[in-house]
Amino acid sequence: MPAPPSEPRVAADFSASIGRVARRIREELGLTLADVAEKARISPGMLSRLETGRVTPSLETIVALAEALGVRPALLLQEVGDDEGGAQHVRSGQGLEVVRRGTKRGHTYHLLAAERGPRKVFEPFLVTLTDKSEVFPGFQHAGTEFIHILSGEIRYRHGKESYLLKKGDSLTFRGNIAHGPERLVKVPIRMLSIIIYDGESS
Repeated sequence: MPAPPSEPRVAADFSASIGRVARRIREELGLTLADVAEKARISPGMLSRLETGRVTPSLETIVALAEALGVRPALLLQEVGDDEGGAQHVRSGQGLEVVRRGTKRGHTYHLLAAERGPRKVFEPFLVTLTDKSEVFPGFQHAGTEFIHILSGEIRYRHGKESYLLKKGDSLTFRGNIAHGPERLVKVPIRMLSIIIYDGESS
C-alpha cells in the first residue's frame, strides 16, 4: 500500500494548481502581472511566485486575486485535488461566471467546463448579451473559436468581415484575428462559444 503524500508535497500541488489557473486566466484576459498585482494589492514579484507555485496563497489572497481577475474564487481552485480524466457535469445555470475584459456586468459568460490538466485544450462558454448600447472591444486569443446562436440576432465582426447571425446560425474563425459583437440587433442574445486551442496554449 503506497504511503500517503507528505504535507509539503500536498502544499506544493495545491500552490501549483492555483498558480497555473491564475496565470492561464490572466494571460487569456491580456493582463500583465503588474495589472493584476495592483488590483489584488500584492506585489508583482509575489504574484509571479504564486503563479509558478513557489508560494502557497492564503484564503485572503485567493479571494483578492479572484476579484482582480474578475472570476469567482472557486475557479482558481478548479484543479486542486482533481484526478486526470473523468467527466464534468454542469447543470443548467451552474456554469462558472467569468467577467470578460471590456464588457459590462449585464452581459454574462458562463464557463461550462474547465480543463484539469496542465494544458488547456478547449473552453465552452454560454454567452448572454442584453445591452444594445454597449460598444465591445476587439477580442483576440489563441486557437479557433466556434459560435452558435441559440436566440436573438447579432452582427458579428471578424477582421474586416461582418456577419449577420440569427438563431440557428454558426460562425467558425481564427481567434488571433480581432473579433467580437459589432451590433446587438435583437436582444436578449444567447450563444454558445467554444474556443479550441489546438495545442497553442499551455
